[in-house]
Amino acid sequence: IVDAAIELLDAEGESGLTFRALATRLATGPGAIYWHIANKSELLVAAGDAVVLRALGDVVACAAPREAIRSIAVNVFEAIDAHPWVGAQLSRAPWQTAMLQIFERIGRQVQALGVQGGAQFTSASALVSYIIGVSIQNAANGRMLEPPVDRADFLETVSAQWKELDAHEYPFTRNVAAQLREHDDLAEFLAGIDLILAGVAASR
Repeated sequence: IVDAAIELLDAEGESGLTFRALATRLATGPGAIYWHIANKSELLVAAGDAVVLRALGDVVACAAPREAIRSIAVNVFEAIDAHPWVGAQLSRAPWQTAMLQIFERIGRQVQALGVQGGAQFTSASALVSYIIGVSIQNAANGRMLEPPVDRADFLETVSAQWKELDAHEYPFTRNVAAQLREHDDLAEFLAGIDLILAGVAASR
């Protein structure tokens, strides 16, 4: 049931996930599904949990906690990019299994970095908030740039627009316009993780 729900969510989005559509895909009746899943909210939680837990299960065991954090971050980033509806589900149910698993995995690595006391919660929360927030935004950008929109052409256009902004009101934006055109989303995401980890290291 959960795998079929994930397929429907990927193809149709959250609005396309109905028990009737799910029953059709599974060649059964809605009543048979209600026997296992009480309602759509419960099904969304189960589907989101399944995607995230599979992503975390693919994290390569690393001796170095810094690399483990980067690996967790990349896997979550790519999972939300492949299943954009997961981001909304994580935001809607922040203390359900999926988010707790991400928080737990990141938190263990923060401890392994030698962070002490209350700084553990702050450091883990900052990392998880960044990972989830940027991943959701990246997935939203990806939907906006689906074919026939070409990403390179779009960024070229926006970069050119930034260069034409008022020099007194937007000096910084004009200055980084070329970087927008050339940037790699995953590389920038990981650079942000490194900045947070540098702050964590400095706080020790």
